[in-house]
Amino acid sequence: MSLFLIVALPFLGALLPGLMNSAGRQACAGVTFMVSLLAFVGLMSHVPAIFAGDVITARVDWLPTLGLNFTLMLDALGFFFAFLILGIGLLIITYGRFYLSRDDNMGEFFTYLLLFQGAMVGIVLSDNILLLLVFWELTSLSSFLLIGYWKHLPEGRQGARMALAVTGMGGLAMIGGMLILGQIVGSYDLSVILQNRDMIQADPLYIPALLLILMGCFTKSAQFPFHFWLPHAMAAPTPVSAYLHSATMVKAGIFLMARMWPVLSGTPEWVMIVTTAGLITMVLGAVIALFKHDLKALLAFSTVSHLGLITMLLGTGTAFGAMAAVFHILNHATFKAALFMSAGIIDHEAHTRDIRRLGGLRHLMPVTFVIATLAALSMAGIPLLNGFLSKEMMLEEAVHTTLYGTWWLVPVMATVGSLFSAAYCFRFISHTFLGPKRDDYPSHPHDPGSGMWLPPAILVVLVVVIGVAPFLAEPFVKLVTGAVLGNALPMPTAHLKIWHGLTTPLYMSIVAVGGGLIVLALFTPLLRGWNAAPRPEAKIIFDRIIAGSVWVARGVVRPLHDGAFTRYGAIMAVTVLAAGYYAWSTGTVSAPTRTLQSPGAVPIAGWLMLVSATVGMVFLHRNRLLALILIAIVGLMVSIGFVFLSAPDLAMTQITVEVVTIILLLLALNFLPNRTPVESSLLRRTRDGAVAIAGGLGAMGLAYHYLLRDAVSTPISEFHLANSYKGGGGTNVVNVILVDFRGFDTYGEIIVLGIAALLIYALTETLLAGPVRARLLNRKPDQARAGDMHPTMMVVLTRVIMPVVLMVGFYIFLRGHNEPGGGFIAGLIVSIAVVMQYMASGFSWASARQHYPYHGIIGSGVLIAGLTGMGSWFVDKPFLTSDFTYVRIPPFEEFELATAALFDLGVFLAVVGAVMLSLESFSRLARRAQMTESEHAMDIDPSRDESTASAEPAARGEG
Repeated sequence: MSLFLIVALPFLGALLPGLMNSAGRQACAGVTFMVSLLAFVGLMSHVPAIFAGDVITARVDWLPTLGLNFTLMLDALGFFFAFLILGIGLLIITYGRFYLSRDDNMGEFFTYLLLFQGAMVGIVLSDNILLLLVFWELTSLSSFLLIGYWKHLPEGRQGARMALAVTGMGGLAMIGGMLILGQIVGSYDLSVILQNRDMIQADPLYIPALLLILMGCFTKSAQFPFHFWLPHAMAAPTPVSAYLHSATMVKAGIFLMARMWPVLSGTPEWVMIVTTAGLITMVLGAVIALFKHDLKALLAFSTVSHLGLITMLLGTGTAFGAMAAVFHILNHATFKAALFMSAGIIDHEAHTRDIRRLGGLRHLMPVTFVIATLAALSMAGIPLLNGFLSKEMMLEEAVHTTLYGTWWLVPVMATVGSLFSAAYCFRFISHTFLGPKRDDYPSHPHDPGSGMWLPPAILVVLVVVIGVAPFLAEPFVKLVTGAVLGNALPMPTAHLKIWHGLTTPLYMSIVAVGGGLIVLALFTPLLRGWNAAPRPEAKIIFDRIIAGSVWVARGVVRPLHDGAFTRYGAIMAVTVLAAGYYAWSTGTVSAPTRTLQSPGAVPIAGWLMLVSATVGMVFLHRNRLLALILIAIVGLMVSIGFVFLSAPDLAMTQITVEVVTIILLLLALNFLPNRTPVESSLLRRTRDGAVAIAGGLGAMGLAYHYLLRDAVSTPISEFHLANSYKGGGGTNVVNVILVDFRGFDTYGEIIVLGIAALLIYALTETLLAGPVRARLLNRKPDQARAGDMHPTMMVVLTRVIMPVVLMVGFYIFLRGHNEPGGGFIAGLIVSIAVVMQYMASGFSWASARQHYPYHGIIGSGVLIAGLTGMGSWFVDKPFLTSDFTYVRIPPFEEFELATAALFDLGVFLAVVGAVMLSLESFSRLARRAQMTESEHAMDIDPSRDESTASAEPAARGEG
């Protein structure tokens, strides 16, 4: 199966649970299971190649100039983590089907779960660090939704926010580190970066890159001092805890450290930072876990501790440490997911996770007791279980690790961490399952159906099998270890065995287990001491840091971001002027290479009209209608300027835009007072005027100096002129640029245009539903209006020219690829024709005869343009690559067919839909304002009486 399909399946499948929600819980869980199973089967189809040592890649160029390509790589390390993500995911889906209550929205839950699963698979299979960052942030967002799934729980919402804040902060830091790596190597592909160890470590930016990347890894994997978010995420449903926080999400940081190990490890900085953080996290998490009474909180801090153990192993920078880390990742995923699911079973049946209210459950829940006990003993490091093997390897590595020049620090810390790890495991077993039965359980507990105990049982079988026969797992562990090591170090010669003789790690393990039993025996006095001891609370510190950050942000933002557009404009303009002045004063200007030309009388006259209208705008802008007329004059003169400079396309576009916008602005001004009130002081107006004059003079000076000099390099227009017909099949260079060379820009512009029209519509809906509606209903015209609501001359004229204008628009559309025209201009021309009908005959009359779903027209235009662009993918071409050919259909002459015409059709529809939706929105406001609307296009207002016309203004149509 294609790697693209393996990554895409969870995202595509996320659409199904919501659709199947109404079909029942079984159908909803079933489709989710089948999607994950299909992705898992696709992954397993690559097993022969992976075990043969091959690396499978898949690549699609996305934005190659930015180094962002959709590149995937499946090696042994990626396969290992994808196997855990999809394999344990199947068990979690089965478990979640029976764990969630009937009140829970199962479709929503499994949608979030599949989104998270797809993001995690994307991380481990990415071969491009920019693509990896995209998936990395998707895990933060999808885990936020999963942690906060129970929205009615305040702790769930708070845990989700905390997880998003901490991991999101780390993700931002990691983006910086990854970009630095890409700049050092000159490529953003991981497969290239991993081959340049010496270049990266010799670069002066190695330390900043290392710190930033480790920040992302430590926050995601809950390493000290970022360990506090993980326990608060336990407010999520248990399937989420078992999946995200034992087998997948918290392993993302571990995965990235393992993936980047060949190029980042081995330096003193790596060893000091990573090993120290891992050791502290390992010991601190184990100590805190011992004194937690909530089963999931105990397991959460134990997860923090074991993640610290793995981090410490990776931090040592040795091949054996990497091998031990890989083995413990596998073992931890099995026993910890089983433990979380066992805790969920207890909570589900006993209705409590408080260890103080439990005990004696072995009599009532024997199946759960066996599963949980075996998993907990494995976590404690008891022989014949897989946790013992990787713990022994960790202790062996600790014995040979020197930190800060001290040989005993790491072994002692590792032993202490193992001791407390054994202690909380023994407490989990004894305080939950051992002892006599109680008669005060919140609910009478019993073993659930097989749907809940079978998934953890499968994992416990792996715990026992690997623990008894580690040689079965050794080939795979060494295969993955080889992928971690890359070319940095040779494969270690050690073997996975139960018995290595009487070694120092064995004695350390005996001390840890024996010490754990002693700590358990002394638990009561130790608990009293723990409760009495002063200690910092991470949550309180976090809340205060957030509150302080918000206070500082408000102090900085409020003076700057106060909603005053004049201030924003002034700051931006002054910044641009200062930067321009600095560049001008410190740079050099070459001598002019051209002479001034005589412009002639006509251009000077047009320029004077343009300047006069502009100056008039400055002094007369408070009269809104007059300002609109002056704006129209400016637009008209700009159009004439385009004609004079031989740019007919731009002239046609400019003048049609002017007509449409003037009409829409007239409708908008209909709801505003005729004059704009004075809101700025004289001092502020003087300041704004000075900034505007300086900006204008700067732009004029730049244009003057540029037009007197030849371009230093070949202008891009020569490329467009040379390739317009050859590459785009059109002789109209402007249109070919819009639909081919820069089609992506045009695609974005029609999307923005559609969004603007939808925004106008949404604002109209808000106005009509809010307090403004009452003011509209009570609004009276501010002056006498003509009684002829729909002038006969205008009605007849618009009816006559309607088909002519539509034909002209159709003609302009068809000729656009080779002559001035195109979809944008044609859309505006057709819009003007339709707008004129609404103006002449009134909105009610016109909409009753030619009503269209304008939202759908906008959407259809964007969809057609997008699908046209995606069509090029089927012939292995970049997005929006156009093609053309010539055909002859008798009796017609030979004519051109270009895919760009379909893209232009999308532009046409989007423009027409946006204009008409805006018109409809303004007209709906007018119809609410007590303005009589006749259904007959040529009626005289019947309410008008000549004797009272001057005293009582007539209502008018909104046309």
